[in-house]
Amino acid sequence: MTGHQDLDVLVVGAGFSGVYQLHKLRKAGFSVKLFEAGSGLGGVWYWNCYPGLRVDSDFSIYQFSLEEIWRDWNWTEKYPSRQELIAYFNYVDKKLDLSRDISFNTRVTSASFDTITNRWSVFTETGATANPHFLILCTGFATKPLFPDIPGLNTFQGAMHHTSLWPQAGLDIAGKRIGVIGTGASGVQVIQAAGPVASHLTIFQRTPNLAVPMMNERPLSAATLTKMKEEMYPIVFKRRQQTFGGFQFDRIPRGVFDMSPEERYLLFDDLWFKGGLCFIHGSCNDILTDEKANAEVYAFWRKRVLKRVRDPGMRHKLAPEKQLHPFGAKRISLETSYYEVFNQPNVTLVDLNENPIVEVTPRGLKTQDGIVHELDVLALATGFDAMTGGITRIDIKNTDGITIGDMWKRELSTYLGLTVTGYPNMFTPFGPQGPAAFCNGPTCAEIQGDWIVNCLTYLRRHDYTRIEATQEASAAWVQRVAAIFSKGLLGRAKSFYTGANVPGKRVEPLNFTGGLPLYNTLIQESARGGYTGFRLTSATTAEPGLDFS
Repeated sequence: MTGHQDLDVLVVGAGFSGVYQLHKLRKAGFSVKLFEAGSGLGGVWYWNCYPGLRVDSDFSIYQFSLEEIWRDWNWTEKYPSRQELIAYFNYVDKKLDLSRDISFNTRVTSASFDTITNRWSVFTETGATANPHFLILCTGFATKPLFPDIPGLNTFQGAMHHTSLWPQAGLDIAGKRIGVIGTGASGVQVIQAAGPVASHLTIFQRTPNLAVPMMNERPLSAATLTKMKEEMYPIVFKRRQQTFGGFQFDRIPRGVFDMSPEERYLLFDDLWFKGGLCFIHGSCNDILTDEKANAEVYAFWRKRVLKRVRDPGMRHKLAPEKQLHPFGAKRISLETSYYEVFNQPNVTLVDLNENPIVEVTPRGLKTQDGIVHELDVLALATGFDAMTGGITRIDIKNTDGITIGDMWKRELSTYLGLTVTGYPNMFTPFGPQGPAAFCNGPTCAEIQGDWIVNCLTYLRRHDYTRIEATQEASAAWVQRVAAIFSKGLLGRAKSFYTGANVPGKRVEPLNFTGGLPLYNTLIQESARGGYTGFRLTSATTAEPGLDFS
């Protein structure tokens, strides 16, 4: 297809958010198409295909709440692998007949808004174009890979891949000398997969990962799946909208020191063996706001990790006595055998604070001590230009001709984490200043997605063709996001939560950290007030002949 001139809506991106938008907008009677840069559905799960990849939320909540989907789908693991998630998206595609309205292998490169027609002009690498009334950017919060600035990086003669751009056909790493730069969530999973099969594994670490046990259950029992379908799914899907992070569990309304040491220890122990993110997000409500409470969690975590690592030098690097940053101030990763890998004789851990990489050579990585770590495979688990990068990589111009990337370099500004002043009729679900990085993905996709569909339905019903956030509403939202963020410990780590992981990027809160219930209350208040904080333009002021039916 080459052009879509009379669309109501164009959706960009076919992950959870984009797929949900496409389905719901079609059901609401809008003409809608979706452009996807990849050749299949899945979003982050399509692009990321490195060894060991699996989700860090359990199956019961990491899926759509649509009964027409979950009724006939059977998960095989508590924490599904990438392969199973792709199979799930393919199932959803067939069940909802999505592909008929999707242009695959179609990367959006630029977009600009016509103030006369109140339509967007959208251009792509393939030459396909669209002129929708509304543009919904479901580009995800972790889609623009961040590459390390190391001299000679492109001279390496082995196989080198960023974890988010791993070969779709896979890569045989068995018996290879493997290097991994970075120990975030992707690094942890690659290290776990590479450790047992590599001839030698060299890990280049800047900051130790404070990973907690996943406690995966595989295969899931028939009894578990039957109970979920007959009883639990409707309850769980309602519950996940009521909790801080969109999970089925929530922070308990007590502080760490409201308990006796014995009660506190038993709580931590119980959460540890339950596994998953509940160790931090299902625990005491002051862990991310009180420094001493946070230190108690770190001490418990460190004690458990030290029992699993034998070498004193490794123990010091992986779980230092002095806490380097608040527990949870960097995104918590889940692991299954991460710490045991460091007990293997074929594993080297390089602390980049003591011995930084000085250059990449054709044979490997040279560190400051003069050693060249020879490698066959180099995995760059170096993260993302998160929250904003997926949007700013597109040349999107506002009504004054300013790109969104240039505008956000001065200050990140949105309203409700869903819209941007100066960019009418554009929505950014799962984007900056929303709850994205602090919310279960499908939960966020459905809450924001329903809000957008309801908003467009309201505009259609009242014959509005244009919606734009006011400067005043945006400024107030930015202040609210910053005020909530400043109350906790999240700003005390160099993380993608603030953009501090990207050289030269403005450091500021990139997420709404007040919890999903408060966020949902605020966006619904705007809707109930006739979309307060927005300027709505009637069709009578637009170009004659426009049809928004």
